Amino acid sequence: MKQFAEFIPLIIFFVVYKAVDIYAATGALMATTCIQMLLVWLKHKKLEKMHLITLVLVLFFGGLTMFFQDDAFIKWKVTAVNGLFAIGLLVSRYGFRKNLIKQMLGKEMTVPDSIWDKANLAWVGFFSFCGALNVYVAFNLSQEFWVNFKVFGLLGLTLLFTFATALYLYRQQQALEK
Repeated sequence: MKQFAEFIPLIIFFVVYKAVDIYAATGALMATTCIQMLLVWLKHKKLEKMHLITLVLVLFFGGLTMFFQDDAFIKWKVTAVNGLFAIGLLVSRYGFRKNLIKQMLGKEMTVPDSIWDKANLAWVGFFSFCGALNVYVAFNLSQEFWVNFKVFGLLGLTLLFTFATALYLYRQQQALEK
């Protein structure tokens, strides 16, 4: 259920975009993200770093979009989020010697650190690819195509990559058990 709740602002963005326009959708995204973060904070008395980053970027790029009435800003948010996630994975691993992928999945799977490092770098590459792909789609195709890509394309790619990562780690774990 928690995973579904993460997508509520995105779903509302999509519905409002289809019903009104990009600016109303951006306002709805900003409002629902704020409400979502408030509810998370009230329930847990804290926000995860990923939530804070997302909130700040939604408010920053959404605010610029609304102030300047220019959808380019909200389009850049997707690339900024992906770029920060890629940088965060790199900095945490090589700057602080913490593999965030291992921290998230290490309780479920046991593989050598070298395998976790490969998974970590794969996610760095994935986030970088998604950021670059977003720039291409956002600034070379129609606004409607970009909205559909943002909601369905990136979600689909993320689910596929998550599955591929889990399968890779599972196979590595199985190979060690033999």
